[in-house]
Amino acid sequence: MNIHEYQAKQLLKSYGAPVSDGRVVLKAEEAKTAAGELDGPLWVVKAQIHAGGRGKGHFKEPEAGEKGGVRLAKSVEEAETLAKQMLGKTLVTHQTGPAGKQVNRIYIEDGSDIERELYLALLVDRVTSRISIVASTEGGMDIEEVAASTPEKILSFSIDPATGYMPFHGRRVAFSLGLEGPQVKQMVALLGNLYRAFTEKDMEMLEINPLIVMTDGNLKVLDAKLGFDGNALYRHSDIQALRDETEEDPKELEASKYDLNYIALDGEIGCMVNGAGLAMATMDIIKLYGAEPANFLDVGGGATKEKVTEAFKIITSDKNVKGILVNIFGGIMRCDIIAEGVIAAVKEVGLEVPLVVRLEGTNVEKGKEIIANSGLNVIAADNLSDGAEKIVKAVKG
Repeated sequence: MNIHEYQAKQLLKSYGAPVSDGRVVLKAEEAKTAAGELDGPLWVVKAQIHAGGRGKGHFKEPEAGEKGGVRLAKSVEEAETLAKQMLGKTLVTHQTGPAGKQVNRIYIEDGSDIERELYLALLVDRVTSRISIVASTEGGMDIEEVAASTPEKILSFSIDPATGYMPFHGRRVAFSLGLEGPQVKQMVALLGNLYRAFTEKDMEMLEINPLIVMTDGNLKVLDAKLGFDGNALYRHSDIQALRDETEEDPKELEASKYDLNYIALDGEIGCMVNGAGLAMATMDIIKLYGAEPANFLDVGGGATKEKVTEAFKIITSDKNVKGILVNIFGGIMRCDIIAEGVIAAVKEVGLEVPLVVRLEGTNVEKGKEIIANSGLNVIAADNLSDGAEKIVKAVKG
């Protein structure tokens, strides 16, 4: 689960991180009052969406202006004008894709005197199963670009969970970033607080870009992006309360209500599979036969008839779907249960696109019998390759 920048800063501030004073604005008429509560004399007006690259992005609507989603105001009146220009408009960045995202919230904060911009992040290293620290002197840039062009400017190392965070970790980061004097102590304290927040709140990612050195020599978190482990949210009601459902794909949101692992994609063939590995293989073979998957959908090993029905509804609600491939290997999940779920879903929502079903494993013959006797126009497949070839052929004509 992701949260907005202003929410991330409020959370990090509660852990002792230095952040600018700011106000969130939901209505344009509130912007002038919000800016007036801050010191100024410069205000930064920021569009709040769950995507990076806001400063370099652009709005679809001409009335929003040519500038990106992060703008500087020299008066409270200008801050109000900028908020009016951005609220309700669609911001497009390299992370949103061409569709962009609608801006429903604006964050206005005090401007900062910047001397240097740095990069700092804490991530889960999937290889070592440890928390890794990533730091770079190239703050304000996409870290992927830095890694590709100047990898020597990135420091990355993991923390041994047996010791946890230690002051020497902070000093190592400080020295690599060229910090000196009191700044070293600030980094040691800041990184310790960030590590504590990361572990206590079950985060997957904590990215500060940029972390700035101000002209007075102090460090400040100028932008922050936090991501949380969805499987651990039951432990954090305070984090769950920060969820902004308007930022999520409606189909993914609906899937989460039924504990379905669903990710919307841009293709034309909907997939319903049990098991993440099999789902990835299904997507790959669809591409191999010349089409694109419309989604990743893993119904899980213990899916019920009701869950399968809801999964089918979600797939058919995608207007881009021109065909559906159901690929089930019955282990814990029985093929007859899948068949009953598919039939129930088709009868409830209708079937307007080709449907190919491949079943294998526990109760496979019974599952095939249920589908064969359903009276529905369903194409049977003998194996994964056969299923992919048939659905692509049906969709491509």
